[in-house]
Amino acid sequence: MKQVISDLRKIYKSASGSEARATKEEFINKYGDNKKLENALNILEEGFEDSIQYLNEDDKYQINISSTNSLERLNQEIRRRERVIRIFPNTQSAFRLIGAFLMENENLQLNKRNR
Repeated sequence: MKQVISDLRKIYKSASGSEARATKEEFINKYGDNKKLENALNILEEGFEDSIQYLNEDDKYQINISSTNSLERLNQEIRRRERVIRIFPNTQSAFRLIGAFLMENENLQLNKRNR
């Protein structure tokens, strides 16, 4: 199974969408007859185009959007602030809190880039 994992990683380390598609086809041809991988291959086929959308962007953005880590971190920070307040008087107040945090976060990112 180490070889299967290694071959699967090669797909997502591709530099372009066409290269990733070709590598995926090689992967499917190589492991298509393995009954243990039948479900995994179906999942790969179904979600493949969605999972390589980041390859359509410029190289300088790919590193930031190939993973959801930054998005998950942002969601954690919003939840942390939301827990302090607990009950919002209305939906708009929750939106204002999230908007204020996002603007603050953007300002911090801009300051880091300007240093």
